[in-house]
Amino acid sequence: MSGEPTEHTYDPAPTDVSRETTDPDVSRETGFAVRTAADLAAYDPDIDTHQTPLAAAAQQSVMMRQGIQRQPVPRPAATRVFVVANQKGGVGKTTSTVNLAAALSELGQRVLVVDLDPQGNASTALNIEHRQGTPGTYEVLVEGADLAGVVQSCPDCEGLDVVPATIDLAGAEIELVSVVAREGRLKKAILAHPKVGTAADAGDQRYDYVLIDCPPSLGLLTLNALVAGAEMLIPIQAEYYALEGLGQLLATVDMVRAHLNPDLAVSTIVLTMYDARTRLAAGVAQEVREHFGDQVLKTAIPRSVRVSEAPSYGQTVMTYDPGSPGALSYLEAAREIATRGSLS
Repeated sequence: MSGEPTEHTYDPAPTDVSRETTDPDVSRETGFAVRTAADLAAYDPDIDTHQTPLAAAAQQSVMMRQGIQRQPVPRPAATRVFVVANQKGGVGKTTSTVNLAAALSELGQRVLVVDLDPQGNASTALNIEHRQGTPGTYEVLVEGADLAGVVQSCPDCEGLDVVPATIDLAGAEIELVSVVAREGRLKKAILAHPKVGTAADAGDQRYDYVLIDCPPSLGLLTLNALVAGAEMLIPIQAEYYALEGLGQLLATVDMVRAHLNPDLAVSTIVLTMYDARTRLAAGVAQEVREHFGDQVLKTAIPRSVRVSEAPSYGQTVMTYDPGSPGALSYLEAAREIATRGSLS
């Protein structure tokens, strides 16, 4: 699993949201056509025509969601390990990690999220216990605990497991300084998990995806993740500042590839907090797509209040508001990642 990303073809359900639309009946936020209650009834005979337009729209969204859920994607031949990293904070890194993980699980995949951020935000969003003293990534990295022994199941998403992060992890970088082969401790733990590997080695119960949520820095914790992963997913906010630190991040990736993990490749870039009403967002999107090409997902994640609200209820947007633009966008992004397949 090394080299450049493979060629792929993908025909997403929504239109490309990287450009503004001039069609008044199409939402610039999502790319989906906006329908009236009459349109919904004509389009789908299962829609109750006695409902109000708002209720009909809500019912259509839920039914659409259920229809998508019944379309699982093929499982990869071996576990794909993604590092979700960006040293700039506030770009939607943790939000993308948990929602893509939940979306992949709804597409029939078995997913493990490794929370490597001492703030434990991914653990919070997935409703996982992570009070101080809870076994998690700190015990794995510093004490050499078995990864399988600290895994918790997400109560809201079938097939989604989590390794929580506690505040104890904040001191891990200092404690690991004197440890031999400190950069490879997470990789060793992940490879030792009985559910990580090929179909022949790990069987049907294997994890299809491991998503590692990194802290917003390029310290020893993030370095452990970069050594452990084969693919890197970079969330980029559709604003100018988000581009400034990208060069430093890519330089770090090149260094890791040269000295510690030759298999690491930037396979996926996702545009987050995309606002199609602004020229700035369109300009940033165009620049990123011109530079990175097919590594950029066709599906951009729109700004969404629902996405921001969900963690306060201990949920991802996939369960908090399944029919919202943010949930549907993350579902399409997950489908796009899955259909691209593994790196060759």
